[in-house]
Amino acid sequence: MIYTVTFNPSLDYIVAVDSFQLGMTNRTSFEQILPGGKGINVSIVLKNLGFENTALGFTAGFTGEEIRRRVEEIGCLSRFIPIEEGISRINLKLRSIEGTEINGQGPKISDEKIQMLMTILDGLTDSDVLVLAGSIPASIPKTIYMDIMKRLTDKHILIAVDATRDLLVNVLQYHPFLIKPNNHELGEIFGVELKTRSQVIPYAKKLQEMGARNVLVSMAGEGAVLVAEDGSFFETPAPKGKLINGVGAGDSMVAGFIAGWLERGDYQHAFKLGVAAGSASAFSELLATKDEIEALYHSMN
Repeated sequence: MIYTVTFNPSLDYIVAVDSFQLGMTNRTSFEQILPGGKGINVSIVLKNLGFENTALGFTAGFTGEEIRRRVEEIGCLSRFIPIEEGISRINLKLRSIEGTEINGQGPKISDEKIQMLMTILDGLTDSDVLVLAGSIPASIPKTIYMDIMKRLTDKHILIAVDATRDLLVNVLQYHPFLIKPNNHELGEIFGVELKTRSQVIPYAKKLQEMGARNVLVSMAGEGAVLVAEDGSFFETPAPKGKLINGVGAGDSMVAGFIAGWLERGDYQHAFKLGVAAGSASAFSELLATKDEIEALYHSMN
């Protein structure tokens, strides 16, 4: 079984407003509500590709119940831990002004609830895959990803981590199967600006030297790079297409890579399917379907 963990899931309220004006009453011309959070996005794309998985995390209040309902309606399994106080966050995303959003805080998560998650993770075996994705709320220790990986070290589980800065760097000593920074996040770690695939490769190799087994770097319109555990590396420009919605593209890439690896155990196929999944989501209103991903996969060289 594949498990994804989203510590701070959300309901994403996506709206478009024609001629948005500050200080004025604005009315939407488009509305959409989706379950959000990086781990949940990975779960949805994995399900679209035919891979059963279970979404883990924490939910609270009426928004938390709606997140769970929508995740299960899509076809994913869920095992969210309920929080008695507060509500799961609502993230407002203004689609008509690219990159403009207001994200909620989410509920406070107690040590007791964290231990409940740890108990679930203790039940995983070496036949399972675990995806740790996204930011964490302020109430959770900043070492949480590292704590999970340390706890599971002897289980030999394939673990993928999609996080930023210390959340990512701290897990490297426990040799995650896959990490997926984007080029900006990779540059932040080393204090450099990385714009091209050739610039990315040596720094991806540095993360591999620090302990990561496979380093997949997403670069939006510039494409992607993979530095693989077997010494090979792959790079590709972004497939041709019209950007419609970049939200979840990186998460889709993680899902595609994992699906490709589980299908064939081949890094080139996993990389290609990852790029196809990420790009297909970017070219779609919603997270990409299997048909959209496969069509793009077969169009790539």
